[in-house]
Amino acid sequence: MSQQLLTLIDQLSQTHMLSEEALLLLLREHTPVSDGYLFALAREACGSVYGNKVFVRGLIEITNHCKNDCLYCGIRRSASSTVRYRLSMEQILQCCENGYVMGIRTFVLQGGEDASFSREQLVEMIQTIKENYPDCAVTLSLGEWSADDYRAFRMAGADRYLLRHETADEKLYASLHPAAQTFENRMQCLDDLKKEGYQVGCGFMVGSPGQKEEHLVRDLCFIKQFQPHMVGIGPFIPHHDTPFANERAGSIRQTLFLLGILRLLNPRLLLPATTALDTIDVHGWEKGIEAGANVVMVNLTPEDERSKYLLYDNKNRANDRVTAGKNKLSERIASTGCEIAWVRGDYKYD
Repeated sequence: MSQQLLTLIDQLSQTHMLSEEALLLLLREHTPVSDGYLFALAREACGSVYGNKVFVRGLIEITNHCKNDCLYCGIRRSASSTVRYRLSMEQILQCCENGYVMGIRTFVLQGGEDASFSREQLVEMIQTIKENYPDCAVTLSLGEWSADDYRAFRMAGADRYLLRHETADEKLYASLHPAAQTFENRMQCLDDLKKEGYQVGCGFMVGSPGQKEEHLVRDLCFIKQFQPHMVGIGPFIPHHDTPFANERAGSIRQTLFLLGILRLLNPRLLLPATTALDTIDVHGWEKGIEAGANVVMVNLTPEDERSKYLLYDNKNRANDRVTAGKNKLSERIASTGCEIAWVRGDYKYD
């Protein structure tokens, strides 16, 4: 069996595709030996496109208000224990300035779907950031909007958009969200973002309640078909104020294995080692990079508000590690044999 797994990984490395049956076999049967072999090929594939560079993004969590009620999320509408906040334009610009001085050249504006931020306000925010920092990229991660809204943000200067699809299985999606939030609309939003010319990111949770290996294979096949520029995955981590409070967290081993698979499916991907990975394991970033990731996010959110943006429990445990100074950050990345590139870090097209 071990030789068969290694042969399949070789095939994936050479052709960047595998059958659903082969992917399912890898997910069910992978071993420490096959993991190590996969990670070595994933790092080689990443290096062939991006060298040994890891790109840093500055994360600004602009609001934890959200109209949605996703069953897994700690800032869901029904999370009564959440202390709400939203940043002002002045606060957001100060976050950008702090990140710019550090050397960061991509700002990620993330938040719940907060109706208090209108299209016009966000357009002004994007335009102001781009005017102040013309050599920087602006990434949005603000959920579902209309095609017209996405077009307005793009015209204002937004470069990238992260919208995790969470799962490519419609039934599983319905079990994770209330009826008002549909799988069909999420897929439509991703299509709209592609059409508007964004560098588009999707992604999924690993180990979400009800998830099976077959669901993960569907995610991998969807990503191969959709051809996003970025993919963000991380282990499911429960939050105490959600219906999934008592569910088991996702596996770091499975998450790392999937990072390696994603890298071989598309060596050009911008692939983050996520904060969730660093929350579930004190060396999560390093392990993610060694498995094929090439992006990390530094949290620039003001300290007074940062502790309130809790999508899952124990996120604060990782905050000190993901907000560390430039030298500490460089040390962590260097321990993997890679180095930070203080540049925009755009997707490399063919």
